[in-house]
Amino acid sequence: MGELRLWAPDGVPEVVPGDDLVALLAAALRADPDPAHALADGDVLVVTSKVVSKAEGRVVAADDREQAITDETVRVVATREHAGGVTRIVENRLGLVMAAAGVDASNTPEGTVLLLPHDPDASARALRAGLQDAFGVRLGVVVTDTAGRPWRQGVTDLAIGAAGVQVLDDLRGQLDTFGRPLTMTVAAVADELASAAELVKGKAAGRPVAVVRGAAHLVSEDDGPGARVLVRTGPDDMFHQGSAEAYAQGWKDALASEER
Repeated sequence: MGELRLWAPDGVPEVVPGDDLVALLAAALRADPDPAHALADGDVLVVTSKVVSKAEGRVVAADDREQAITDETVRVVATREHAGGVTRIVENRLGLVMAAAGVDASNTPEGTVLLLPHDPDASARALRAGLQDAFGVRLGVVVTDTAGRPWRQGVTDLAIGAAGVQVLDDLRGQLDTFGRPLTMTVAAVADELASAAELVKGKAAGRPVAVVRGAAHLVSEDDGPGARVLVRTGPDDMFHQGSAEAYAQGWKDALASEER
């Protein structure tokens, strides 16, 4: 029988630069009154990147959020004007393609914005090491952020950092229920853990960490490759530009060809 249990403890205070995030999370996890929630081997801790960024001092003064977005941008994928301004979908320095380069102006003091962690995989490794030492059990850690998806309304959480967790489950070569071999299926299990955990963390409930139990088969002894391997790049990126940007580039290339 397949079973997954998730819970998110209360009690994590507002995180500020320089805080010991391991200590804050450990205190909240220990304070959970339910004895069944004591951490066990194979549990996965899913942590929102907001608290990681705050603890690491990624809060920066920015009267102009747009400039902060520009500073974090490596490549513009698409821009769209609307009544509220301009939305930019860009690739940031982590290789993630998302709106506003992941720069967030919510849940941060006025006149500041929150950048994503400098290296989310390294952040996940540090959290894993500290929390495993604190609790004496083998854990996985996933660091998450919220993003939209092409052709789907709404946003969901996805893994931007991971340690001790299998992030992809390659099912190619296995047989389906009718005995046919699977040829394409590679499941993004770290993203699935991230989105499942968000159901109990909530966007504005002040619960930045969730525990996922029942996924011990995804928890490894070593830290693993991290979430960076989830990023689709190079020839695998079939949507390198937005439609308007691709159209404009086509005109530019055609005019250049005529001039030659």
